[in-house]
Amino acid sequence: MDEFVMPDPEVRVEGARELARDLVVIPDRGVPLVPNIGVIGGTHSVLVVETGIGPGNAGEVLAFADEYAKGRRLYLTTTHFHPEHAFGAHVFAGRATFLVNRAQAEDLRVKGPGYLEMFRGLGETVARRLAGFEPAVPDVVYDDAYDLDLGGRVVRLRPTGRAHSKGDQVITVPDAGVMFTGDLVEAGQFAIFPWFPPHDTDVSGTRWITVMERLAAERPRVVVPGHGEVGGPGLLADVRDYLRLLRDETWARRDSAMSEESVAAEVAALMVERHPEWSGQEWIEKGVGCLCAEHQAVRPGGR
Repeated sequence: MDEFVMPDPEVRVEGARELARDLVVIPDRGVPLVPNIGVIGGTHSVLVVETGIGPGNAGEVLAFADEYAKGRRLYLTTTHFHPEHAFGAHVFAGRATFLVNRAQAEDLRVKGPGYLEMFRGLGETVARRLAGFEPAVPDVVYDDAYDLDLGGRVVRLRPTGRAHSKGDQVITVPDAGVMFTGDLVEAGQFAIFPWFPPHDTDVSGTRWITVMERLAAERPRVVVPGHGEVGGPGLLADVRDYLRLLRDETWARRDSAMSEESVAAEVAALMVERHPEWSGQEWIEKGVGCLCAEHQAVRPGGR
């Protein structure tokens, strides 16, 4: 069997398309480790959402944003600290104001080095993209909420609390009905659970469900997932329903004293049967592991 080679996670800005007035997305094109990137304009400022992985991609995004802004002030934010979303922020230093929520800033500082090494190990193409990476320090750190006035348009930055990561942040553009979710939502892919005990166990399946219930209730017109095709509010409902089913099927089996390995095998088979067209099947087992740990926390001493 041929060894899998990770494709180059290159951001291609020429594919940018308009979602609403003065609001475009640079799509991921279905390439692993390429996020959907947003550029949101107002009369005097422009906000960039995500950098792509590494300085080369971030440089392309910055050049695109500079041209798009036509002299308007630049801001940068990221939905969470993971490398394909935020490991290019240093390229924007001195050119854009970088702002994130406090939990994400802490993730960048504390967990960034470990994720840098982990992602470098994913293959030569990824390691090349990360060459020249430098840690970035946000210019503005907020706690509960931040409303960014771009001029005639206010963009809402809201931390969700612990879910996919501790520092998840959702960016909404109310006048356009557009929501950027980062990896809280993927389109056509099983939810990514970065469950890597003992090194990283911050993901929470139960809290993630609560977040998705809240986001689904907002019913935005357009949802920009972390990865995958831009869609409507149905994307939020799909993730909410998947996570609920994953929890319920996992916990039901743990209540019957099955081993975690047996639970993972049975639940994975069921999820693939329900969603045979989705990619990322390897994340199902990670999700089961996370929810097994949360089951034990909810029901200590249970069988």
